[in-house]
Amino acid sequence: MGYDIERFVGYVNEGLLCSICRDVLEDPLQAPCEHAFCAACIHGWLVHHSNCPEDRQMIDVSLLRPLYRYMKNDLNRLQLHCKNREYGCEMVCSLESIDRHERECEYSQIPCSNAGCTVQIERRNLDGHLAVCEYRSRECPNGCGYTILSAEDTQHNCVAELRTELELLRSEMICRVEEAKHEMESRLDSQRRHMVQKESILQNEIEELKSQMSRMMSDVRSLMAAERQHRQELEQAELEKREL
Repeated sequence: MGYDIERFVGYVNEGLLCSICRDVLEDPLQAPCEHAFCAACIHGWLVHHSNCPEDRQMIDVSLLRPLYRYMKNDLNRLQLHCKNREYGCEMVCSLESIDRHERECEYSQIPCSNAGCTVQIERRNLDGHLAVCEYRSRECPNGCGYTILSAEDTQHNCVAELRTELELLRSEMICRVEEAKHEMESRLDSQRRHMVQKESILQNEIEELKSQMSRMMSDVRSLMAAERQHRQELEQAELEKREL
């Protein structure tokens, strides 16, 4: 939607009005046929149509372009009243600077900054409201250190508040201890599984080494037996040689 034409001072050129809402262009876009629209208006129109609302020529979102520079300059120079005119603001400024003014306008209706308060107040009166707001907070005057709302003054009990806080801290501590305990148990289980796995691997390696040693001893015995046999054969041959 565009800017309400009633807010503007003086004449507004027809070419600076949105072809859909007929108000002064806001975030303007232009179709190839040179008709101009508010960005929100034309995007909403193209959800259900595929043509220009003025001359029915076919258009697509991808064909929309920013307003011509000279038209943009003319638009930015238009003078209009602040939207808070009904609340007493008499500011008139250019369209180019109206957003900046309205963000800071003393007559703007803003929410109270206190949690729980639903009051809308003029910015210029906010400090006065905060001083008396029933949702304003302050530190307990009895020295317990708690921040309380003014509306809770009569219900505030330092001992009860501290006892509640102590119970919350105790519960939080128990939860943290349980979490630490579970984490340590999980780590121990993981390490235990790792050690068992390592032990199994080492046991398999030991058995493999034993098997290799057994094979080596068997080979050594075979070699020694062969050596004895060979020595006996040599001795027999020596005897036969002597007899000859």
